[in-house]
Amino acid sequence: MARPISILEITDEERKELERRVRARTTAKRDLERAEIILLRSEGLSQKAVAERLGVNIVLVNRWCQRFEQNGLDGLTDQAGRGRKSSVPVEKIERVVAEAGRTPGRGRKRWSTRSLADEVGVSHATVHRVWRDNDLKPHLRRTFKLSNDPAFEEKFWDVIGLYLNPPERALVLCCDEKSQCQALERTQPGLPLGVGHIRTHTHDYIRHGTITLFAALNYLDGKLISRMETRHTHVEWLRFLKQIDRQVPKALDVHLIVDNYCTHKHQKVRDWLAKHSRFHVHFTPTSSSWMNLVERFFADLTREVVREGSFSSVRALVKDIESYLAERNEKPKTYRWRAKGEEILAKIERARAALCS
Repeated sequence: MARPISILEITDEERKELERRVRARTTAKRDLERAEIILLRSEGLSQKAVAERLGVNIVLVNRWCQRFEQNGLDGLTDQAGRGRKSSVPVEKIERVVAEAGRTPGRGRKRWSTRSLADEVGVSHATVHRVWRDNDLKPHLRRTFKLSNDPAFEEKFWDVIGLYLNPPERALVLCCDEKSQCQALERTQPGLPLGVGHIRTHTHDYIRHGTITLFAALNYLDGKLISRMETRHTHVEWLRFLKQIDRQVPKALDVHLIVDNYCTHKHQKVRDWLAKHSRFHVHFTPTSSSWMNLVERFFADLTREVVREGSFSSVRALVKDIESYLAERNEKPKTYRWRAKGEEILAKIERARAALCS
């Protein structure tokens, strides 16, 4: 009588991680092979059947099954010190890592793999490999700015509170203006997207003018109240507030999330708000426009309409924006705040400490 085939026991978390490795396009071939071995054995296949399916030696299957049973996922990684030793001196590797975070000097603002290779005396492939192994990416840069608002935390929790716990019988509207929407017309028609080549447009253009879009994003349902203006002073902002007042049912309070642009704090705007008690204004901290979710909509609008188009006039730009707004209101897209406030504040404190050091 044949001996029953043992099934390799794995947890749900281990299965998810192994399946992720199998799906990931960046997984190394050896890691992919080991993950497939464990998954097939957990399904009840014998070591011989797994070896035949994957085209490997049964000894290899047995080795990785034993290592997994002893050490779990950690057993599927190669032990340190195995393989061919690097021919690059340790001192040069350390210098490649150290120089990656420094400014090269002599007018150059950042290293390339080849310029650093010439400086250190190694190949550019070695520089690339060292950067990759140490997760260094000197060719990338992200923008940031820490708020210096003395009332940062108070304003931060005020806005976050509206997102996480919206008040009853009230609307939470994320409001702002997108100024300088340019009607740019390319000087020649672009070539369309096709097999083997990408979409094109000319590098030069004709300016036909600009338009300002005032928008109020309903946090709960994603619908928009909008208005087009040629300028963005307190006069236009006040007209937009009056439009919101007309369109929102009188029985509802209105909580406006706005930034600290002077237009929003003009005395005439304050006087109007004082006469309309159902309006409550919540200012984001200075230099913290990322807290206003209407900026996410403006990013979509820029990417899908303004930046990609070629407009023969301001009217043509306005027509396309209005069509886009109408479509968004027919099929609203909501943006939800999911980040935890404590984690954001901790990240900001780490950034402040890094700047101070």
